Amino acid sequence: MRTPPDPQPRHDPGAKPAGGMPALLSTMRQLAREKAIVPGTAALRVLNQEHGVDCPGCAWPEPREHRSSFEFCENGAKAVAAEATGKRATPEFFARHSVEELRHQSDWWLEQQGRVTQPMILRDESRHFVPISWDDAFARAGEALRNLENPNQAAFYTSGRTSNEAAFLYQLFGRMLGTNNFPDCSNLCHESSGVGLKQTMGIGKGAVQLEDFEKADAIFIIGQNPGTNHPRMLTTLQAARRRGAEIVAINPLRERGLLSFVHPQEVGPTLTGKGTEIATVYLQPLPGSDVAVLKGMMKQMLDAERRDRGRVMDHGFIRAHCTGYDELVADLDATPWTQITEQSGLTQSEILKATEVYIRSRATIVCWAMGLTQHENAVDNIIACSNLLLLRGNVGRPGAGPCPVRGHSNVQGDRTMGIDHTPPPWIEALEREFGFRAPRDGGLDVVNAIPVMADGGIRFFMTMGGNFLSASPDTAMVGEGLARIPLSVHVTTKLNRTHVSGGGEVMIWPCLGRTETDLRAGGEQFVTVEDSMSVVHSSQGRNRPASPHLRSEPSIVAGLAKAALPDGGGVEWDALVADYDRIRDAISRVIPGFENFNSRVREPAGFVLRNTAAHREWKTETGKANLVITPTPSLRLPAGQLRLFTIRSHDQYNTTIYGLDDRYRGIKQARRVILMHADDIAERGLKAGDWVDVRSHGADGREREAPRFRVVEYDVPKGSAAAYFPEANVLVPVGSRDRRSNTPSSKMIPVTVQPARAGVDVVGADERLVHRAAVEASNLTGAAV
Repeated sequence: MRTPPDPQPRHDPGAKPAGGMPALLSTMRQLAREKAIVPGTAALRVLNQEHGVDCPGCAWPEPREHRSSFEFCENGAKAVAAEATGKRATPEFFARHSVEELRHQSDWWLEQQGRVTQPMILRDESRHFVPISWDDAFARAGEALRNLENPNQAAFYTSGRTSNEAAFLYQLFGRMLGTNNFPDCSNLCHESSGVGLKQTMGIGKGAVQLEDFEKADAIFIIGQNPGTNHPRMLTTLQAARRRGAEIVAINPLRERGLLSFVHPQEVGPTLTGKGTEIATVYLQPLPGSDVAVLKGMMKQMLDAERRDRGRVMDHGFIRAHCTGYDELVADLDATPWTQITEQSGLTQSEILKATEVYIRSRATIVCWAMGLTQHENAVDNIIACSNLLLLRGNVGRPGAGPCPVRGHSNVQGDRTMGIDHTPPPWIEALEREFGFRAPRDGGLDVVNAIPVMADGGIRFFMTMGGNFLSASPDTAMVGEGLARIPLSVHVTTKLNRTHVSGGGEVMIWPCLGRTETDLRAGGEQFVTVEDSMSVVHSSQGRNRPASPHLRSEPSIVAGLAKAALPDGGGVEWDALVADYDRIRDAISRVIPGFENFNSRVREPAGFVLRNTAAHREWKTETGKANLVITPTPSLRLPAGQLRLFTIRSHDQYNTTIYGLDDRYRGIKQARRVILMHADDIAERGLKAGDWVDVRSHGADGREREAPRFRVVEYDVPKGSAAAYFPEANVLVPVGSRDRRSNTPSSKMIPVTVQPARAGVDVVGADERLVHRAAVEASNLTGAAV
């Protein structure tokens, strides 16, 4: 019943550009594999179209005018195929497979079982999930919530795929219950962006629109792999390159999509495989050295400023809009070049190539993703990007500004709707609208929730989508915590590892997918989302639901609220979810910027939320944009250790595994691989293809182990290595995080590798690391418990 270990991986990186014919063929294969040719094709026809279906993948925006007839990418098509799949995880499936059997399967195998068709429950001491009616499911969850000694014994996790309407109701219910415990996927990815941008510019969002990429002279892509994580961004970068914009890539890995790209809709290049060069400068610093690189650029700008008699910095902008300039200059002068080059692994001349592009540019956009946000100094990384932009006035003018590229399709909208472990600024308006008193104390985010769970402090845990266990750091502790929760509830479309890892009662509540028709008493409904550039627009599914037993996320929240709150807390939940216009009317009265929500969102391209920084309005304590000193961290590791950073395969989206290939990196039929520099492999007496065990070394003194990874020789900086998540998440200590954003440092994990011990089963080893009872019985000496 166990999934066999990955076979010997095939590694052939080649030199083909991203996109093109392989992307088209991959899309068709995925539709066929999921038995989703008809429903998948139907969904793709309206994907990312006006009044169509918003892609359930990434949050990259659509053009507000002149959209293509095929406004989706390969990974978007995979997400649609996975949702429109013809495979079903029925009650008969759960009757055939015990929970113990399911726990021994890989994440990929669980994903491949298809859509869950009915509410299911795993009762205490039972070996199988069995069906439960919606009424009984709500009653059981409501009873558990009413019996809590304290509402803070409940926690409500949210995935970025949750719609605005569902997220608003979800946070309303949790706060009416009496808690701000809203651990959210934002805590694991872009929390650092929000914290850093608020400190420097007064708003935790990017300040550019898609149209700005048509006006930028230079675009910096830092710590981001668009080819795998946001493929539609490559068409934007291709267009910018063709009109002469310069693109600087700063990333430890040389990523195919940042080197060359073929738009699959261009017949000639697709047939010939001749791509457009993307990056004009490509720097590969050591992981964790982004502040050093950016300070190096600013030092070189300062040198040029002095040579060129004050014509490099935008002094008019700085005088009118910034504080902290003199202090920042003093810090740059005091930072020695030896510190910058030693930390980054780059030479001054290499950094100068990027600096010269920046100085030449009249308008620059700086983009980043989790390569910057998942470090112990992640907020400093974001502040350093802000400093770079502010010094030349590259905020609040066309073609310029910060652009954090968020992952999931509505992760930014969920935060706007109040999915936050701190009370939102409009909390009093929420109270007036619904007639209750909301809690003011801060709640639990993901990192703080994990040890509370492990100590037994959470008695009810609910996930609205996502895969909490696989997405979180310190997988062993998360598994231990899940096993101690008396009742867990998971709203989902498909099965994942979190659902089979609970120790008490577990319920799986199947919901409608983004591509499916949502028919309520008020007729067919649509939901709304906010993309990575603050555009709010509608999404309406067209496909027949995978099962008649599925419910929408808003109706699930309403059903639980009615069961848990006395008299529903005085809220007409049934009326709200009968017609989602009523939810949007409430949002328009509560959240600033959403006035006339229902009429504005019915415009063909939706509407843009006003961004104060983009208008050079600074909502900071100083009333100006703040230039802030960022210390250059000391990142020397003991001899023999490597800087490991986690990455996605091209055949996955977040923790959802679509297949075992990583086409752009030339790795086939393998996920348990570690990408290493040739010299690091040789120094350890290894060779490509060897099995190794990987151990991390956290500040808490505990070793964590990820056993049996295959060595792959790859173009990474010497002294560093890369591995896929979620397989490598077990190596990330929960205490290794940015202290201001609390985001895990998954991009800078000190590790050692050594030849694997014989006889350790891969899946069994992972299982032992996840489940406490099995850990205690295992022979994995030194593994975290």
